[in-house]
Amino acid sequence: MLISTKGRYALRVMAEIAADETGEYVPLAKIAEDQNISMKYLESIVVLLSKAGLLDGKRGKNGGYRLNRKASEYTVAEILEITEGGLAPVTCLEGSRNLCARANTCITLPVWEGLNRVIKDYLESITLEDIEKQKAAFNIEI
Repeated sequence: MLISTKGRYALRVMAEIAADETGEYVPLAKIAEDQNISMKYLESIVVLLSKAGLLDGKRGKNGGYRLNRKASEYTVAEILEITEGGLAPVTCLEGSRNLCARANTCITLPVWEGLNRVIKDYLESITLEDIEKQKAAFNIEI
């Protein structure tokens, strides 16, 4: 599994918005500059996140984006699943049902199912709040 730039940037964007403790809308231009992401690419990312209900957007003066929930309620898995279309390490595990004709006889399927569980469990265990705490602990600029 390879996380695309869209997924990595989405996580950085969400972390930056979460770091703004004012609750105000964070301007897209500020995020683009801080994260060194083109406005066009950034717009495509925030549209996905907004449509999924993760962000609230506001146009005009004092516009931008803000979280719809507390940072502790967003997991890395949720953000990446939206931007990546899923986290499955193999195609046969991408849907809710394994449609592979070999699923009943595949001797390697348990390996992929186990890896899928490990990936999901790990990414579901990390929240935006955890990322913010890590940033503070290591004095990292987002």
